Amino acid sequence: MKLVYIGVLQNAQTPAVELCAERELSSYSRFTRNSVSEFTTMFSKTVAERTKQGQRQDIQEQDFTFHVYARTQGIAGVIISDNEYPSLAAHQILSKMLDEFLAQHPNAGASRDPVSFPALKTYITSYQDPHQVDSIMKIQKELDETKIVLHKTIESVLERGEKIDDLVSKSEGLSAQSKMFYTSAKKQNSCWANDREATLTVLTAGPAECDGGSLRSNRRDLACTKSLKRRY
Repeated sequence: MKLVYIGVLQNAQTPAVELCAERELSSYSRFTRNSVSEFTTMFSKTVAERTKQGQRQDIQEQDFTFHVYARTQGIAGVIISDNEYPSLAAHQILSKMLDEFLAQHPNAGASRDPVSFPALKTYITSYQDPHQVDSIMKIQKELDETKIVLHKTIESVLERGEKIDDLVSKSEGLSAQSKMFYTSAKKQNSCWANDREATLTVLTAGPAECDGGSLRSNRRDLACTKSLKRRY
């Protein structure tokens, strides 16, 4: 069980803006870490924009789940975890995190600029173990009475006709290198049937365990990713 990303976004307007975020990418190759970071931001914006105020959603994308909670103040919290991380624990974290964030930044819903929230580092570090979430003194009744909408894929929250490929190509937050990596991941793995699987590739590509963590190029990262997919 692991947390990959935790962030706060302003989603009162479109496109959503990442106000602050922390990532745990130590298991990724240094050659792919920047691309993974950019894609976590892009997909967090995507799901935040498609979560209504007051709504909670879990969006599964193969081995990963995007946990989203949108507050009525025009901000949303997003956690990206593996599928083994308990949904209830993730949403407890989101509730506590957003309460604390809004106490410090009550007008963040009107901001389009990054803000400082050092507590995020503690959150992503302390709650890698979901059992630590038991210490959160959040009223359980709120979560019990709130329906968490579950989606099986990111594409299921997109508007009709939208494709992940289109989001990637139009994204201003992705570098040319990240877009090239996404495209290469699809082309070099003929067993992948669609762009959703390339999404997983970006998140799983280049873990440090491959080749002793000494990958030397994106091509070797992709080869390593292919072997990982076979194992999965």
